Amino acid sequence: MANRRIEEQLEALGRLRGVSSAEAAPALRKALADRVNLVAAKAANIAAELPAPELIPDLLRAFDRLFEDPVKRDPQCWGKNAIARALKELGHRESPAFLRGAVHIQLEPVWGRHEDTAGPLRGICLLALPACPDLAREQVLRHMVNALTEPSPTVRADAARALAEMQGDDCALLLRLKARAGDAEPAVTGQVLESLLALERRTALPFVRQFLAAADQVAEEAALALGGCRESGAVDVLLESWPQAHGLEYRQALLRALSISRHERAIEFLKQLAAEGRPQDAADARAALALFPEKHAE
Repeated sequence: MANRRIEEQLEALGRLRGVSSAEAAPALRKALADRVNLVAAKAANIAAELPAPELIPDLLRAFDRLFEDPVKRDPQCWGKNAIARALKELGHRESPAFLRGAVHIQLEPVWGRHEDTAGPLRGICLLALPACPDLAREQVLRHMVNALTEPSPTVRADAARALAEMQGDDCALLLRLKARAGDAEPAVTGQVLESLLALERRTALPFVRQFLAAADQVAEEAALALGGCRESGAVDVLLESWPQAHGLEYRQALLRALSISRHERAIEFLKQLAAEGRPQDAADARAALALFPEKHAE
């Protein structure tokens, strides 16, 4: 019976999409105060979508409440995740709530052991910190340094994203250091390189190029970061790397990266390889072209 009531509440909240924030506010305020974290989470999502910045005080109260006995009140951090994201999207720029979420650890029982479920929350809050004017830059950087070395790979990647948003040589140097130090998760190194390219553009190309040499999973991530940065010089690096590329998965990653770049020279190379390359390369080039069929049909 309780589950049915929750489903009805969620459906009623869903119907608030598309109405004005003034019309939706009373129901959303009530839902944010609900003891069920899923109801509060749905209300927070809709408040962000409308948008309804007048609900920021209610979101902050709900956020605080969900830290009380958090495993019981907000399992999996669903409510806190949605509220933190809504606060960020609605333009809340005061740091206390985000600082609290950025260091929160929530150990929950999972298959006979305990697992931290607050990684996504820490990442959301870290991404909000650079926009908070009540924090000095060096304070934010200290949080990012901690996050770059914390156990959750999603948080490490979010810290790299936040450093890209902060801009500046200090952030670029931190990203270079993290890339050199490496990471147990290749995808995290990939995000670090992507963030560095977003910061330094062409200046970062020689540095990122070095990560292609191993032709391993990190090299695959580096190739995709180069393709995603949309620099013509990055296309040169990818094309120059092709003749010496070894390993099926790495070669496939290079071709996907060329496709992602959407650069004319890259597309022409893929089309030629699809028509004239060895069977495996031709098939992989066609698969890469299929990633953006509307672009490659031009």
